[in-house]
Amino acid sequence: MSSIVSDEAPKDEFSWPPLESNPDVLTNYLRSIGLPSQFSIGEIFGFDEDLLAFVPQPVLGIIVCHERLISKSDYRPRDVGSSDNYDAVSFYMHQSGTLDNACGIIACLHAVFNAPNIDLDPESVLGRYRLDTAKSSPGERCVALESNAEFRRIHAMHASMGQSEAITGDQSKVRHHYVAYVLDVRGEDLVELDGTKDGPVIVGRCDGDLLRGSIREVMGKLERGEISESLSMMTLNLSQE
Repeated sequence: MSSIVSDEAPKDEFSWPPLESNPDVLTNYLRSIGLPSQFSIGEIFGFDEDLLAFVPQPVLGIIVCHERLISKSDYRPRDVGSSDNYDAVSFYMHQSGTLDNACGIIACLHAVFNAPNIDLDPESVLGRYRLDTAKSSPGERCVALESNAEFRRIHAMHASMGQSEAITGDQSKVRHHYVAYVLDVRGEDLVELDGTKDGPVIVGRCDGDLLRGSIREVMGKLERGEISESLSMMTLNLSQE
């Protein structure tokens, strides 16, 4: 029997409220559900090499919060994603309307579950969810998260934290979307993971440099006018505490 704690998932997208793009909030959230304390979320303060030198290494995942300026119909064919790319990563999940505002935690799940050498406690919320959905399809993983009452309760608690006022009940105020960038299972290609797309997007060769490969991709989106300059980039990395 599945160990997922579940009930009937509410259909209101604000049952999973938006998260602030705040490294401390995301770190506390992830640790509360089972991320080992030696890992944390950090902030990228700029793209200059002088600033990148301060980014803790190794970088295990990239989380980007940005404002999209184009609709899905305007995506380049490569950027739609494909189910053919599922095997490029260890974990990918879709994002439903109910999880419309849960893109922050979905991006975090994509980063954590595709990172090498993170051993999760199988009794933690993260560990149970990963084990229970190990053989599930991306759509089934979405449904499992929707109906996980314990996960939803913890999410709502952390969505009320941070420096900005929490957004509740007004979808027009939700302007930003989270995605994750990870290395493929070979550790060579950069992959964009966005649960609203058809599947993983194989960005291309980055020779294992996840940080700079992700920055190049984000800068390309900025130059093409696909996203606004209102964005933040964060890393999943070993904690410096």
